[in-house]
Amino acid sequence: GKYRQQQEQEQETPQTEETDNTVTSVPAVSAAGAKAVKFSREKLNDFDYLIQNFYRVDSTTTTNGSQLNAAQMLAKDMRIDKSRKGIQILIYHTHSQERFVDSKDASQSVVGLGDVLAKLLEDTYGYTVLHHKGVYDLPDRDSAYSVSAPALERLYQENPEIQVSIDLHRDAVGEGTRLVQNINGKDTASIMFFNGLSHTTSQGDIGYLYNPNLADNLAFSFQMQLAAAEYYPGFSRCVYLKGYRYNLHYLPKSLLVETGAQTNT
Repeated sequence: GKYRQQQEQEQETPQTEETDNTVTSVPAVSAAGAKAVKFSREKLNDFDYLIQNFYRVDSTTTTNGSQLNAAQMLAKDMRIDKSRKGIQILIYHTHSQERFVDSKDASQSVVGLGDVLAKLLEDTYGYTVLHHKGVYDLPDRDSAYSVSAPALERLYQENPEIQVSIDLHRDAVGEGTRLVQNINGKDTASIMFFNGLSHTTSQGDIGYLYNPNLADNLAFSFQMQLAAAEYYPGFSRCVYLKGYRYNLHYLPKSLLVETGAQTNT
């Protein structure tokens, strides 16, 4: 109905685009496994400090210190249980048609990127990965989240052992913006974790978009964001918070990740 249509048409792309088009050098990691910087856990418990350093809150939503509590988010054990058999990680693409500035075909789109990520997670880290390549944004992307939901539900029913889901996207920014950081001497497309809060400023908490896993979703992205900030400063942009749900409610460890943008190669 009307409310679901509103959810479907609410895209995750931030309303305020970034304008920095520079390639930025950041501190290199001093040694394998060493942190380049260290964030004070005491400071992280200051809500204002946390928001300023780790989040961008869209104008359509609001949050507070009870929802974003660093100590509580860091206390959650978000590790994958490698002893559990079967598929551990699901990679999929709500917007499978997203491509980069020089993409020639689907193999160089976010779907091709998913292939690379799946191989990395399997070959380097030893996880069992399912890369789902269903198309849900044709003929248009306005309903992609609701169109993809039944397929996701089937995947989770057929593979109840899945522990992590990654909805892999690329962002849309101004044509003059280049989301590139120099990480350890290598130009690297920066990434952004994205969470929906099922809450808008105009409506408050949205009951029909209830997310029982929201606290875990937020903890998962924050732990990832903090690790990125300490080991590879500049690699991950601030976690973006917006008002809807984006199919992140199916699993506690659900991520929506924007990898570069249409201006990246």
